[in-house]
Amino acid sequence: MKFGGTSVEDAVAIRRTGSIVAGRVGHKPVVVVSALAKVTDGLLAAAKLASEGELPEALKNLRQMKQRHLAVLGGLAKGKVESDAKADLQIHLDAMQQVLRGVAALGELSPRTLDNFVSYGELLSSRIVSAAFQAQGLDAVLVDSRQVVVTDDTFTRAVPLFEKTNERLKEMVKPLVSAGKVPVMGGFIASTEEGITTTLGRGGSDFSAAIVGAGLGAKRIEIWTDVEGMMTTDPRLCPQAQRIEAIGFDEASELAYFGAKVLHPATLIPAIEKNIPVFVLNSRNPQSKGTCIRARAPKSQTPFRAIAAKKNVRVINVRSPRMLMAHGFLRGLFEILDRHSVSADLVSTSEVSVSIAFENGRDVNAMIEELKRLGKVEVEDGKAIICLVGENVRGKVGMAASVFAAAARANINLHMISQGASEINISFVVEERDVTEAVKQLHRHFFESGEKQAVLLPVTQSKDAKAAVEVA
Repeated sequence: MKFGGTSVEDAVAIRRTGSIVAGRVGHKPVVVVSALAKVTDGLLAAAKLASEGELPEALKNLRQMKQRHLAVLGGLAKGKVESDAKADLQIHLDAMQQVLRGVAALGELSPRTLDNFVSYGELLSSRIVSAAFQAQGLDAVLVDSRQVVVTDDTFTRAVPLFEKTNERLKEMVKPLVSAGKVPVMGGFIASTEEGITTTLGRGGSDFSAAIVGAGLGAKRIEIWTDVEGMMTTDPRLCPQAQRIEAIGFDEASELAYFGAKVLHPATLIPAIEKNIPVFVLNSRNPQSKGTCIRARAPKSQTPFRAIAAKKNVRVINVRSPRMLMAHGFLRGLFEILDRHSVSADLVSTSEVSVSIAFENGRDVNAMIEELKRLGKVEVEDGKAIICLVGENVRGKVGMAASVFAAAARANINLHMISQGASEINISFVVEERDVTEAVKQLHRHFFESGEKQAVLLPVTQSKDAKAAVEVA
């Protein structure tokens, strides 16, 4: 059971989370928690301030975090449970202050130091949650994720070492579960084999839950958040978005990668390998069935299962007459991307040009200079990717024409049109300012016209649908 930041944001939310866990005690739960809502952003901001010489402001931010965490703890536990937890929190808070002072003194914030500092968000929250559970009568035990989840040393986006992690899970966590205790772990954080703190990247608490669930052979993995489950699109873009009752692993992975914020893109990998169903549930409405993500989902009566939008995309166009009839050009181009650790979301080619779309969030000037050796380079910012995901898209005649007709009603231009090799998506690039209107038109065309969608199929429709609801 993974609980996100909004599910542990304050005393009320944590108490509600404890009640949810209490209802699952008979199923031997393991709990993974994120930092309190907005804390990771605050830690990143404080670290940046310290590195820029603004230590007083950074320490002010830290004092505010301290007050918040102690207030939340005080609203959940009393007596020895509170005093023990408060002492542990103070140790972490003192260490955080020392890190900020060190960063300010050096004027430098390395990825390794950043991982060390932001890890305290989960260290603080997991200590508070374990104390709260104990105060609610649960036999909760705090487990330091850094001693269990083992990764390489790619700081800020570490890669798990599954074999070693599974060994530690069986050694340190499984006996607690067998004894009827409720392990509470911080998500997002891990360490190298040498014990140096690492993190799994933003949104990594979902990934942590899947790693732990797969390593322990869990029967199900639950991702508790503040929405009803996965939706046919982002409700902030289109209020008519509908809850998806069941969806396949491959479809959910594609949606997560292309902007669906409910899941971390890597979350499903361990679950897929072990064929463990993943449930996305709402901690503010525990009675809701949410979304079941499984190997096989009921067939959809609509062409697509959902629409995702990924903003803040940059497109680089490389044009060169040398490309014409020349082999090796693409290899050279992708070797440059690899050297600069840039992952392409979409690629479009012609005889003399290549266009690459990728997430815009890092300095790629050095990469662009290398690309200029291959030909003329043009950079376009302010783009977005819209991705429509559904089963067997390639096998449905006229599907692309239907998508283009809906987009035309939004009066927008489509670029870099791509039909995924996986046969389950059609993607294209638009101007970021056009995303909302494009999504609304596409959703209206594919999900709001005609009869009720298969995403809300009754259990009588198919054996797969029945199985999905029975598991839920």
